[in-house]
Order: sequence, then C-alpha cells, then structure tokens
Amino acid sequence: MRVDTNVLVDVLENDPDWADWSVAQLRAQAQIHRLVINPVIYAELSLTFSTVEALDDTLVALQIPVIDMPKPALFLAGKAFVKYRRQGGTKNNVLADFFIGAHAAVAGLPVLTRDVRRYAGYFPTVALVAPD
Repeated sequence: MRVDTNVLVDVLENDPDWADWSVAQLRAQAQIHRLVINPVIYAELSLTFSTVEALDDTLVALQIPVIDMPKPALFLAGKAFVKYRRQGGTKNNVLADFFIGAHAAVAGLPVLTRDVRRYAGYFPTVALVAPD
C-alpha cells in the first residue's frame, strides 16, 4: 500500500485533527499490506527533515521502504497531467499526486490518503483508504 505524504506528516507533526486517524490507519493497514512510499513522497517528506539521515532513520523506524517508480507509471502521470490541463487545471508542471496515483495504478496498489479528489478523479482504478 502506498502511504501518501499527508498521512505521514500527520503522524510526524502530531497533527491535532488527523494524527489519531493516521496512526490508526497506518497500524491497521500494516496488518494487511506492505506499506511503501515512492521517491516523490520521499521528496515531499524531506521538507520536514533537516538531513537525509534523519528522514531515512524515521522511515526505517516506521518500516516504510522507498520503492522505485516504473516507466509506465511516469508515462501515466504525464497523461493524467494532460487531462488535468485540458479540464482547466492551471499548474504548469506535473503534480506530485499524479506521480503517486499513477504509480499506485500501475502497481495495482491502494493508497492511504486524506486527499481523495485527484486520485479518484484521475485514477479511478486505484483503491483509496481515506476518511469518510
């Protein structure tokens, strides 16, 4: 299962609104799935750490490895971005959620997230674990 950045940040920063939900979901999903992140999520997480070693140590403690993204996922992310732009999206570069969603779609993995809008809209085959 791909763990989205927002869920990990909730836990790491002890978010008052979401930490309890995120911790509970990480524990529950770890009983069912292997929890993983990809390089895009790693890069987003790096914003909350001062060193690569600190981030790596945290991921080891959480037992969440970083797995590579295959070329078909990168290609699909680009196609999702084209659709986004054609539908009036204003960003000028491929959004992180497109890389994450495309990787999940190609790998056939669900995503643990609090941000369902882009995933559901651009990657309808990806199963999402999200708040109600």
